[in-house]
Amino acid sequence: MSRQLLSMALAPLLGLFILGIGNGFLATLITLRLDDAGYSPVVIGWVSSAYFIGLALGAVFNDRLLLRIGHIRAYGCFASIVAVTVLLQGLWLDAYAWFVLRLIGGWATVGVYLVIESWLLTSGEQKVRGRLLAMYMIALYAAGAIGQLLLGVTDAAGVTQPFMVVGMLAALSVLPMAMIPRVSPLIEHAEPLSPWRLMIVTPTGVVGSFGSGLLVAAIYSLLPLYLQRVGLSVNQIGQMMAVVILGAMLLQYPIGRWSDRHDRQQVLILIGVFCVVISAGMLWLPLNTWLLAGLLFLLGGGVFALYPVAVSHAADRAPAGALVRMSQGLLLINALGSTLSPPLITPVMSAVGDSGLFWSLGGLGLILVAFFCWRRSVRPAPLPVAPFAPSTPMTSVGAELGVTEEQVQGATEHEHVEDLSDWVPDIDVAEPLVGPPREDAAHIEYFDVDAEAGPHGDDAQGKSDTRS
Repeated sequence: MSRQLLSMALAPLLGLFILGIGNGFLATLITLRLDDAGYSPVVIGWVSSAYFIGLALGAVFNDRLLLRIGHIRAYGCFASIVAVTVLLQGLWLDAYAWFVLRLIGGWATVGVYLVIESWLLTSGEQKVRGRLLAMYMIALYAAGAIGQLLLGVTDAAGVTQPFMVVGMLAALSVLPMAMIPRVSPLIEHAEPLSPWRLMIVTPTGVVGSFGSGLLVAAIYSLLPLYLQRVGLSVNQIGQMMAVVILGAMLLQYPIGRWSDRHDRQQVLILIGVFCVVISAGMLWLPLNTWLLAGLLFLLGGGVFALYPVAVSHAADRAPAGALVRMSQGLLLINALGSTLSPPLITPVMSAVGDSGLFWSLGGLGLILVAFFCWRRSVRPAPLPVAPFAPSTPMTSVGAELGVTEEQVQGATEHEHVEDLSDWVPDIDVAEPLVGPPREDAAHIEYFDVDAEAGPHGDDAQGKSDTRS
């Protein structure tokens, strides 16, 4: 990787990593705190759902704020709001108040992702997006795993200290972005494809994205509750959640590459079957620590691979000019599934016990398998048009980061197979959502090998003080 590319991406990725460490164990911490306070699984589910509601709202509306105040100021605002909401949760334990705070926190968190993803999008040409996306994935998953491992350490310090740590990390994440000596990129308002058009173009992609949201949100929000109620300590819960994230990080790409060589619908069917088998194992096998860790590792790998494989399947059918808008629409469908997951699953846990989590996961897996099999019988999957690209972006703008040059080229070559112009209008050109700075704006490069003075000199500092 070139020094220039690394220097362009380092600051936003460092900010993401610092924030992600705290955010990685915050959802687990909130679930455990509410359970200790005696709240029912249904109440815990609604508080968990509030975060995903905030994510969905922010994914739709936060780009308008960036248009008004610029990336760096927006990042400072969003990260500060995250810090304040977390600190208030540490001072005040009330489920109704936490619902509001989690909703605001989710809205602000997706704003942070929006700044980072749109900045990465303009850090290099389209041919290096794969490397940027890989760096993004490593930062996101590594921070999540480290955060889960820190859960037991911070919990031992007291009741409020973990929330203080998350708040401090959110505040510290502002520093890398605040010191960037470069003008903010322009960003256009995202207009994803509507759910109706997506259902016409790729029903399998829509159901796969929605099902992924249901499953992933259940793991993040309700798996810690299950683990605590079966007798694990807070430190052990953090370790098990880290194992889930590790499985997601290590298995997503091999599963995706496997889908490049096979029918992606068949791969989606097998992922659904895999979810059913793992859920059955969690219900009926005599679990010890190692077997539990192994099952959760596999569960994380399978469930977290569902969304990127579904998006890749959808990309196999989409016209080149619609790839970005299609990815944005599927991202919002995924957010909707995440929002509905805890309120749908927690009543099952209240009715049948803690094992209701895995009865629900297994049932969702069976529904996905049935739907994918039906779609495969109605319309066989098209041949993969480009290599699998992992999908981790959290915002509609960041969805453009996952659209690789190979996907655009492959979609262009296969557009003659099926005419979708009636269902996906205005697709002649794939318009980018993020562009370079305005011509009249002061511009300072991240790194210039020919300059005798570095980009952090007096002149650069004077210009950077005038940026938005």
